Amino acid sequence: MGKTIAQKIFDRHLVNKPFGDEINVLRLDAVFCHEITTPIAINDLVSRGKDRVFDPTKIKAVIDHVTPAKDSKTAEQGKILRDWARRNNIKDFFDIGRNGVCHAIFPEKGFVRPGYTVIMGDSHTCTHGAFGAFAAGVGSTDLEVGILKGVCTFKEPKTIKIVLNGKLQEGVYSKDLILFIIKELTVNGATNMVMEFTGPVIDAMSMESRMTLCNMAIEAGGTCGVCYPDMVTVDYLWPFIKNDFASKEAALKEYSQWVSDADAEYHEVREYDVTKLEPMVTYGNKPDQVKTVREMEGAPVDQIYIGSCTNGRIEDLRIAAAVLKGNKISDNVRGIVSPATPAIFSQALAEGLIAIFQDAGFCVTNPTCGACLGMSNGVLANGEVCASTTNRNFTGRMGKGGTVHLMSPATAAATAITGKITNSPLFKK
Repeated sequence: MGKTIAQKIFDRHLVNKPFGDEINVLRLDAVFCHEITTPIAINDLVSRGKDRVFDPTKIKAVIDHVTPAKDSKTAEQGKILRDWARRNNIKDFFDIGRNGVCHAIFPEKGFVRPGYTVIMGDSHTCTHGAFGAFAAGVGSTDLEVGILKGVCTFKEPKTIKIVLNGKLQEGVYSKDLILFIIKELTVNGATNMVMEFTGPVIDAMSMESRMTLCNMAIEAGGTCGVCYPDMVTVDYLWPFIKNDFASKEAALKEYSQWVSDADAEYHEVREYDVTKLEPMVTYGNKPDQVKTVREMEGAPVDQIYIGSCTNGRIEDLRIAAAVLKGNKISDNVRGIVSPATPAIFSQALAEGLIAIFQDAGFCVTNPTCGACLGMSNGVLANGEVCASTTNRNFTGRMGKGGTVHLMSPATAAATAITGKITNSPLFKK
């Protein structure tokens, strides 16, 4: 019997199975850290006299959720992470001014490769599976062990294979696609499983679009979303791996081992022809409560937010700016855009995208996760509604009493212009 990509990665990284065949202790290639969840692990390690790390070159840290600090508590969290990084000689620490949203800046720096095992104390760590890696969010205890020992324990993976056939219509994006998939699976449909995305629709996607797709695997309960590495992956990573391979073809040959076998056994296989898929949007307060934008058109909003680890990359900003160019946002809304990293901000500035956002009436902020989880830079008031490119629409997610509609950057930009949920002109109805 063949193996899935997740099983192959587990086999390569297996340290032992201390409690039977179901439980695997895996060697880690990278441990990612940010200032919200990591200080808990740091403080416990310090209290137990174990203020050390397994390998400072394999730990990457960033202050990204509240940046700059908004109060004494968030300043203290940043200080704990900053001081720890210095004490333990962690060179890849991205402080304020050099920081960015974790799931955007770490891939941008080339820290994820096909076949890697990655953990972080953040549920959307599944984003990094877009590179053909096993990447999972973990709790503070597992994070602490990972920091100290370089290992983490996982159950034997089961995989749901999602085959996406056809071709996305113009004006339909990976965000629309993952919202559709979550609707089909429900929020519990892939619990504790790997979601493997494949098919011609994935083959045609950029790495940025694949990251958007994998980012929201957790919203269907998935431990990790994963795509097969291909030449798109190699092209994205080439600046970081060019000294390791004689050619891109040699890199692709090496990375092609991280593809599921044709006779691999799956928990479930689902196939969809998404040729007729329309732009999608959430309603209610669960990510599987999804309708077409057409069904939701006319619903008023108070705020538009474009950014986050889901849709704050340069591809996303280009799409939104294409809709906004030459237009003004409605007088009834406020718009916020947060490029996900300084490099993305600089590129958007060089391409004139920042000017388009500002001319349209958007507030452009520094890279931050703040608004997404209702901590800073765009918190909602009670009763307010946000059209957002983020990943969760839980009650109060962006502020107590606030409501969130998840959508693509194109839909968010069009909604900003009208002040109501609206299909973008990029989608030809």
